[in-house]
Amino acid sequence: MSYVLLVAGFLLLIKGADTFVVGSSSIAKIFKVPTLIIGLTIVAFGTSAPEAAVSVTAALKGSNDMAIANVVGSNIFNVLAVVGIAAMINPIRVQKSTIIKEFPFAILASVVLMILAHDIKFQGYNENLLTRADGLMLLALFAIFMYYLIEIALTSKEEMNVEQVKENISIGKSILMSVLGVIGILIGGQLVVNSSSDIAIAWGMSENLVGLTIVAVGTSLPEFVTSIIAARKGESDIAIGNVVGSNLFNILFVLGISSTISTIKVAPIVFIDMLVMIIVTILAYILSATKKSISKSEGLVLAIMYIAYMAFVIIRQ
Repeated sequence: MSYVLLVAGFLLLIKGADTFVVGSSSIAKIFKVPTLIIGLTIVAFGTSAPEAAVSVTAALKGSNDMAIANVVGSNIFNVLAVVGIAAMINPIRVQKSTIIKEFPFAILASVVLMILAHDIKFQGYNENLLTRADGLMLLALFAIFMYYLIEIALTSKEEMNVEQVKENISIGKSILMSVLGVIGILIGGQLVVNSSSDIAIAWGMSENLVGLTIVAVGTSLPEFVTSIIAARKGESDIAIGNVVGSNLFNILFVLGISSTISTIKVAPIVFIDMLVMIIVTILAYILSATKKSISKSEGLVLAIMYIAYMAFVIIRQ
């Protein structure tokens, strides 16, 4: 039964996020909010909503390992599997702004997360915690990131390729879709956390392992689908932009909100995965910066690295 509830939870998360994006984007269009800003804010939130729902729910339940492993695992999956497979379909072109600003900011956010979480090493405490103060610091960085995105939106002369919302959706239907989307996200997050915990107990697996594997991949499906579709359409710059933006969203917003609501205890083993997250992000940055693109062969290497990482995580367990 736990497996059925897990699948149902993932379906609710994905469908809820999609419904929320369509409904809230329609409301924004009715009130004449620029399409680019919709894409950089509402759509970005929609693809990261599953991670947010799972991590916040896990933090509230005291499932600390899953709360942080979900984000770290999702970010590693995004960089290695999503970018790798997208590049194998079509070589990914990387925009100059992504190389100069967004990628370095993603690396910075990953390093900041590790420093904030490693209280034993940097603060001399007895345990590693993501406290409310740490959460507020992450949210402050998220506010800076959003300011940067909105500034780009307002000064950019080119419209971002964002899924167009049907003009015939009424304000009432748009609000209903937004509300139903949020409800689906919340219920889905609850189902995923509860069923994943049950599966972990039944199989003698740790919440950390479940969070890094099953839950991380499941909550990253919106990013995966978006990037793969973009790659197939030849819009590979959207594929890499979606991943970098989502990873920043996951660290700064998802963990920021989660740790602000409830202090998250960080298990020592997670720091190995955080280090992997930083290394693969730097690797993707180097591949992007060298030729301003990621080739099919480089994409294959990234995908193989993800398989190797999954094998390492399972063996380590």
